[in-house]
Amino acid sequence: MSEHIYIMSAEEIEGMRKVGRLAARLLDHLKDMVRPGVSTEALDVAAVKFTKEHGATNGPLGYKPAGMTPFPKSICTSVNDVVCHGIPSARQILVDGDIINIDVTPVLNGYYGDTSRTFFVGTPSPEVRQLVEVTEECLKLGISEVAPGKRIGDIGAAIQEHAERFGYSVVREFVGHGVGKVFHTAPQIPHFGERGKGRRFVPGMVFTIEPMINMGTWRTKILKDGWTAVTADGKLSAQFEHTVLVTDTGVEILTKV
Repeated sequence: MSEHIYIMSAEEIEGMRKVGRLAARLLDHLKDMVRPGVSTEALDVAAVKFTKEHGATNGPLGYKPAGMTPFPKSICTSVNDVVCHGIPSARQILVDGDIINIDVTPVLNGYYGDTSRTFFVGTPSPEVRQLVEVTEECLKLGISEVAPGKRIGDIGAAIQEHAERFGYSVVREFVGHGVGKVFHTAPQIPHFGERGKGRRFVPGMVFTIEPMINMGTWRTKILKDGWTAVTADGKLSAQFEHTVLVTDTGVEILTKV
């Protein structure tokens, strides 16, 4: 990942707005399918159909960081103790009480729109509902720290303080990232840290904030497929993600309708 932080032009920002809205609409489309008895493969198939109908492709399909095998599907579906990068499968059938994070990245006119949400499958237990709700609150608090002159560490500190208030932990190994015409680029956005630390934000920066919050330890491990990250202790994990733009006066969420 390059250390150079790209500042977008007005034209590029408009391209990101368009793909961001499409990404949000894709998640809205898929959420209606989330119910017991549905396979994660069916969600992937539906995502492919939706993006094709809207003149877009899917960034995860075939994505290959150095030293890794290409990602085999078009979206990520992370169920229960899967922290991120879960691979859709016809064998994985959702059951009542599950939680599932669906992470989508449509590509429209060369721009990547990256967003995710965690959904309840059927009726969640009170402790599971709290985890998911707190995780979404963490994302909102992180976004509220973005403004010109503020620093990357302000985001992580806000998220970490809120998560740990409930006894949860914040995943360290996976972070937010710059995004635009490149899927992953600078800056890296940790979801833990200290206020007043890290690079300052300037208008035109575009990046994701995507906290992964665990019920138990923050540590993770990667399964044999080389992609699926799970909690080291088998406890649940939730995640929410938006792509945001630093504006002249604050922040704009790009991945919403």
